[in-house]
Amino acid sequence: MPILRPLRERESRHVTESLTSDGDLNGLRILVVEDEAAISLLLEDMLLDFGCEVIGPAARLSAALDAVAREQVDLAILDVNVAGEPIYPVAEALAQRSIPFVFSTGYGSAGIRDSFRDRPVLQKPFAQNDLKQKLIMARGKGAS
Repeated sequence: MPILRPLRERESRHVTESLTSDGDLNGLRILVVEDEAAISLLLEDMLLDFGCEVIGPAARLSAALDAVAREQVDLAILDVNVAGEPIYPVAEALAQRSIPFVFSTGYGSAGIRDSFRDRPVLQKPFAQNDLKQKLIMARGKGAS
């Protein structure tokens, strides 16, 4: 009987380690590009709950591009349309630096430019679990 207990402990530890290593966002620096204040605050609260450090939020394209150039960014959440401007210059800058990102939109993946259709899309409105899954997906996929 004592042999079974250590085996179970090792199995449960292995499962826990694989869940936290694959799903742990703690300490990541995440750029938020969102022009709607309520959504920015919601994203910031959710990211802080995950243990992330929030960069921004950037409510304008120029501020987002500046953040990409000046900050150390591990991951980004990009509203597809920021103050009437498409987000693609920021997406391209992130891709050039091999920084993974998630698009955030109320229009679904149909509104995403073809060259970025392989990126995770967070459909607005979203729940905290949806956000976490998309961030983990983006992080696992990398910026390739």
